[in-house]
Amino acid sequence: MTAVNDLDRKPAEAVRIAVSRADDAAVALAELKRQLATARPSFILLFVPSRLQPDDLARALRTSLADTVVFGCTTAGQITPRGYEDDALLAIALERRHFRVASTLFKPISPVSIADVVSQTERLVSQFRATPGRKRLALIFADGLSKQEDILMAALEAGLKDIPVFGGSAGDGLRFERTQVLRNGEFHSNAALLLLLETDLAFSGLGFDHFQPTDKRMVVTRAVPEERLVLEINGSPAAREYARLVEVPVAELSPKIFAENPVLVRNRNLYHVRAIQQIQGEQGLTFLSAIDDGLLLTLGRGKEIIRTLDTGLAVSDQDEAPDFILGFDCYLRKLEIERKGLDGEASEQFRQHRVVGFNTYGEQHLGVHVNQTFVGVAFFRSKGGAPL
Repeated sequence: MTAVNDLDRKPAEAVRIAVSRADDAAVALAELKRQLATARPSFILLFVPSRLQPDDLARALRTSLADTVVFGCTTAGQITPRGYEDDALLAIALERRHFRVASTLFKPISPVSIADVVSQTERLVSQFRATPGRKRLALIFADGLSKQEDILMAALEAGLKDIPVFGGSAGDGLRFERTQVLRNGEFHSNAALLLLLETDLAFSGLGFDHFQPTDKRMVVTRAVPEERLVLEINGSPAAREYARLVEVPVAELSPKIFAENPVLVRNRNLYHVRAIQQIQGEQGLTFLSAIDDGLLLTLGRGKEIIRTLDTGLAVSDQDEAPDFILGFDCYLRKLEIERKGLDGEASEQFRQHRVVGFNTYGEQHLGVHVNQTFVGVAFFRSKGGAPL
């Protein structure tokens, strides 16, 4: 159940939101700048639709927001104050009185150097001095086509130690051609951006999906782990065996079928989604998370996605609803919601719970790379304290 009707609440205190649907990058950034004229941001998160060219945006940023720190990435969709969108340039300005930020860029990340990531992260943490009474968290935005997020997250967890980290993998609509992260006015492929935040706001991490295991089991019998490619399942060509288990012809396999019929991996008593990205070649299946020979997979079945969305977003701090929720939502969830004609209901849930963010090619939650999951951070209004 929704904790508070958004119409009865005060405007967000800690962020200002701007959205442009202009086709020209310079025009779009000029619109964002006008909308944020009264904001005093520590930094801006910029989430980019696939229809805009990152190179055009980078050029326009040099004049439109030259005096502002801007981070971000390309996306597979945006979550704006309207809810789900595909073609919106979204800016989230985090107010400087509530946030401080430091950043580092890992490049290249394919392959990942675990030692370099750990040392670079530890250096960032040590140089960004803590303010007494403030809380810390980290955000990570990674190239969504790098196939390195699993290793990257393990290295980050070692470097950040007790600092929680959340984030999403950059997207490219449904093209899967090039994904990029944004730092210091430049877009980077084969890279990951780490933001270390300090805030006077209470916050709570979110992470949920809407799947439960079935009795249909699969064993990966032939894989190319470095490519996240499965060639055989149960000793048969991967696409053909998967299609048999979900009871559709191979020719009908598509991102929407993959979205509604995920495969799950069990970790102790928890199941995590190992999402299928697409068919590779004639019978291979490319995944969005780590895969290997001998891995036991379970076919998942969905529960009511809108109800689980409402339940998952209904967080509070001392009975107070969030000031805003920064959300990272898998593009496969959006595809399933759209196929079922539920995008209006999902968008209403996002509006009610004040969610802004983007659709990802994978999500990062507390040291683990996951798929087909909503990950987010709910920030609550300040209870006082010294300004940052």
